[in-house]
Amino acid sequence: MKKFEEKTISTNNIFKGKIISLQVDEVELPDGKTAKREMVKHPGAVAVIAMTENGKIIMVEQYRKALERSLLEIPAGKLEPGEQPKLTAARELEEETGYTAGNLEHLISFYTSPGFADELIHLYIAKELKKVENPRAGDEDEFVELHKLTIEEAVKCVEDRRIYDAKTAYAVLYLQLQLAMGKI
Repeated sequence: MKKFEEKTISTNNIFKGKIISLQVDEVELPDGKTAKREMVKHPGAVAVIAMTENGKIIMVEQYRKALERSLLEIPAGKLEPGEQPKLTAARELEEETGYTAGNLEHLISFYTSPGFADELIHLYIAKELKKVENPRAGDEDEFVELHKLTIEEAVKCVEDRRIYDAKTAYAVLYLQLQLAMGKI
């Protein structure tokens, strides 16, 4: 038994959409009482720190309807059924930035909001970038503008909330730490 495990008594599937589904589980708590847990189920995603030869990070600026504003983000996207994260990372990098990577390395994986969602993001670093002449088309409902920032500029964007999503802030601060430790 896992420490503090909550055993599922029943599951009520509420919604199934293109990206997420929502369910409510009735669970038995460690003390024997019951509770309801609302959960967002997500197929998982990748995010890519795309670094140019001169050490700049390629960011995409895009409008996020849930926040009613544009944000600077690292390229990212959801896993397609049966797709390996590294392939998703390469695909999303090309679709969102028009670049491919000669070197694409997994750094770390993390959960975005484990209190209510099971989304797991696999973070990659892309180096040896090459501009693609005819890149794969991105999602038809996705409009992005590219920006290239130094690590110092990216940290400043986290501080002034131009970078305001967890995956990008995590990636920027993780990269800053790895650079300071000489690991990247």
